[in-house]
Amino acid sequence: MEWQEAVNEYKSYLRLEKSLSANTIEAYLRDVGKLEDFAQSAPLEIARNEVEEFLYQFAKQHYAPRSQARLISSVKSFFTYLQLEEWRNDNPAELLETPRLGMKLPDTLSLEEINELIDAVDLSLPEGERNRAMLETLYGCGLRVSELTELKLSDLFFKEKFIRVTGKGNKQRLIPIARYTMKIINIYRDQVRVHQSIEKGFEDYLFLNRRGKKLTRVMIFTIIRQLAEKVGNPKRISPHTFRHSFATHLLKNGADLRSIQMMLGHESITTTEIYTHLDDTQIREAVLKYHPRNG
Repeated sequence: MEWQEAVNEYKSYLRLEKSLSANTIEAYLRDVGKLEDFAQSAPLEIARNEVEEFLYQFAKQHYAPRSQARLISSVKSFFTYLQLEEWRNDNPAELLETPRLGMKLPDTLSLEEINELIDAVDLSLPEGERNRAMLETLYGCGLRVSELTELKLSDLFFKEKFIRVTGKGNKQRLIPIARYTMKIINIYRDQVRVHQSIEKGFEDYLFLNRRGKKLTRVMIFTIIRQLAEKVGNPKRISPHTFRHSFATHLLKNGADLRSIQMMLGHESITTTEIYTHLDDTQIREAVLKYHPRNG
């Protein structure tokens, strides 16, 4: 079996059996492609020492531990798949040690910083109302950027005050939506979007570009980065920053982790606990307020 065949079969496995998103699959294949470029052996013959040398050379290029950890994870997954299909009897990456990682959290924006960014949107431009509605939806509903680009008119249940979101693995969830967020979306939908020429096949997508197609992830990142530069905010702000801020603000205002977990679409409550990063002050206040010995 040559590399191209193995990678194609692995791609089908990730998509059909693991139900991973297109972006996650792309990241896995990109990492495996680095090993393919380095290797002198076919995927069924490559030995542990060659895999170790590949990772050693990768680490020498001063990549961050997080990048090394992701690469190791991808390589392990690839060889695990070859084992499952009984093309290999061993996994040459099985004993590789992942670099220790600290808990890396994205920057959080305060409500004032959120408002400053949204207020910086130029509503006199044709795309202004769209950009404002887009940011309000990211912050108001805690969406992933891919969930925002895939949001459709048929996913809006404003009478019931919910939106339907399709997340990782095509799993759907309902997220409550505030009256103010609905108002901003309606302004864009009823006063701007309704006048657009829409490409066939994109009629149901909520957020459209000037060509009448759905917005791309890259475009949303670009819009947010330009707004951050405009207001002079030095933080590394991305769509994920709005999602993280959504969760953090809910937590600080008294929402329970289980509810936040459901709204974010996390499979494990552990992910939500890390995501919302309870700081020492919050933990201390929680003990003092709720422990029976402090009554």
